Amino acid sequence: MTTHTRFKYSSLTVALLTALSTQVIAKETVTNAGSSIETVTVMGKAYRNTATKSAIEPEETPQGITVIDEEQLEIRGVQSLNQALRYAPGVVTENRGGAVAMFDSYSIRGFKTNNVNYYDGLSLQILNGWNLQPQIDPIAMKQVEIFKGPTSVLYGAMPPGGMVNMIAKAPQNEQATKVGVAIGSRKLTEASIDTTGQFGDSDFSYRLIALARKQDSQVDNAEEERYLIAPSVDWQASDKTLINFNLYYQNDPSMGINSSMPLDVLKASDPTVSMGDKNWSKFEREVLIAGYKINHELNDNWTFLQNARYTDASLYQENTYHQSYNSSTPNQLTRSLYSTDESFKGFVIDNQLSGVVDVGSIENNILIGVDYQDMDGNVNYSSYSANSSGFTGFDPLNPNNDLLDRNDVTKTAQYLDDTTSSQLGFYLQDQIRLDALVLIAGVRLDHYKSESDYYSHESDHKPFTYRLGALYQFDNGLSPFASYATSFEPASGVDRNGNEFDPESAQQAEIGVKYLSEDMSKEATVSLFHITKKDMLMTDPTNVYGPKIQVGEVVSKGVELSGKWFATENLDVATSYTYIDMEVIEDSLSGLEGTTPIYVPEHTANVWANYNLYTGVLAGSRLSAGARYVGEMQMNATNTEGKVPSYTVVDLSVGYDLGSAMESMTGATANLAINNVLNKEYSACYDQSNCWFGAEQSVEVSVNYEF
Repeated sequence: MTTHTRFKYSSLTVALLTALSTQVIAKETVTNAGSSIETVTVMGKAYRNTATKSAIEPEETPQGITVIDEEQLEIRGVQSLNQALRYAPGVVTENRGGAVAMFDSYSIRGFKTNNVNYYDGLSLQILNGWNLQPQIDPIAMKQVEIFKGPTSVLYGAMPPGGMVNMIAKAPQNEQATKVGVAIGSRKLTEASIDTTGQFGDSDFSYRLIALARKQDSQVDNAEEERYLIAPSVDWQASDKTLINFNLYYQNDPSMGINSSMPLDVLKASDPTVSMGDKNWSKFEREVLIAGYKINHELNDNWTFLQNARYTDASLYQENTYHQSYNSSTPNQLTRSLYSTDESFKGFVIDNQLSGVVDVGSIENNILIGVDYQDMDGNVNYSSYSANSSGFTGFDPLNPNNDLLDRNDVTKTAQYLDDTTSSQLGFYLQDQIRLDALVLIAGVRLDHYKSESDYYSHESDHKPFTYRLGALYQFDNGLSPFASYATSFEPASGVDRNGNEFDPESAQQAEIGVKYLSEDMSKEATVSLFHITKKDMLMTDPTNVYGPKIQVGEVVSKGVELSGKWFATENLDVATSYTYIDMEVIEDSLSGLEGTTPIYVPEHTANVWANYNLYTGVLAGSRLSAGARYVGEMQMNATNTEGKVPSYTVVDLSVGYDLGSAMESMTGATANLAINNVLNKEYSACYDQSNCWFGAEQSVEVSVNYEF
């Protein structure tokens, strides 16, 4: 489902349209009531649609794609990518529960994708096999695009379920500034600024985004703290050349804790309980991203785009994990101490030459690309013993998180890892339009290499991937489509016998239909998909802390239904439903044949509605509410420990344009966001020994002023 940004006539609308007026593409449509509204899309010249790396509309793509706009992110008060994806069809978020804030862990169509986030069209690199994963804060996002199914033909190494691309906010020519403050649950305090405009009468425009946020973690004795600044500059060097320079710096002095708990403990506890110790609890992360884009129009038909980025990231953590738990002796939870000191430097560049070639009545949108990325990382992993008897005799049902004396901690082992990886890709795509018929074909050749001292492996893969698709746009708004796409993922590391893993490969067949009414008030997508993945890596059910295992073949098949309806000028409703049947169909080594992987609910569904008031005493008000359902999931890989229960969570948001009440407050808006209104307790697990609570109820009140 594509979420179109629709601006209503209010003072907030005027402020937003003024602030976001550069590179506007506007289409005038007519609502069911016969009134004229505008659908406004604001994107820079260097923007490319995630599904095609072109400016072609997502509706013309013969594959599933969902777009979440900035307005919806603000309405729901999201603080992470995990939270942003809660209402996306086919996506299951927060696989490590709601209390783990330092990772964006989610799955698409049954396949984990937490290590392949993209930011503004380029890979957001991570330290493979470790904990260092940069996070982009939602305040820097213009919109979030979820591309369903295999995407390797454009991006290289990628899981078959899909990918997420966070589109960055770009500089605008018109002057606009928004300052915001927020307070809320768990002592939340937040301040932010987003300002953009032109430097005088020059060819330069700018954008500056900054944020400071501090909040107690859901878990006892931990905090979540973030500071970021993201300046960017556009230089219109000529009528045909735009150069963008961008910087993103983020310092997370504390991001809570990552410790899990046994299922029996979770059932007897509340969401604030911690299995760690406040004297050994740190998670510090620092990320610097510097990049540029060059968009040059060679002539009326051909354009060259170069998008490049350098990343320097580091992380230090002190944490605990438990090794065993016996419910017959509930006051004894065996815990271990460890620390990791991690860092990496990475570089990514993507060169795209795109053009339109007409052959008779056939329009060819050709894309030729070369991309490259490399990463060099270092890790110092240390384990420790605690001589304090109180620490080793931890009672998880009556937790005391102040037992450890750091003077009694002794380092017992140290492991060093120097890891490198690189990927060079060549790709070619042609999107053909013949009247109402859209055809797409693409091929790609990659050369992927990686090496790790700790995991004692070297990888050298040269996979070939491709995609074929077709879509036909009928005059009545229906657009049936079909596609077939392949993907690959490098499989770093070795199995328990010391054998290197084979690269993972997959293919998806998808058929469906998209619908967009003539007045654009109704849209819907129905997709049937069948994904087969070979040599899939999974956690070893016999040793969750040891090397992973590689199963022979996994199939995920199902249906996605999504739609949005602008019922009246005041009311719009978005809803989706996903059914997934996922099974290991071939595994001769680990005995998992016939099982369903973890984190895969058979049924998920959600609904979200916005109701705006433009007249009367409540003019300027907005009431939004949503509900999200996630079905039960297998507790562990062997399907022998029961299931994680299903849950339904209700969210609420109320907005008000303060300028409607007082002219002197024009440009000021207030928003109340309540997530998990009913304070539903739910959980995530990958076996009965490792579970996390879902996000508890949170309340946030924010005030923004735009001028």
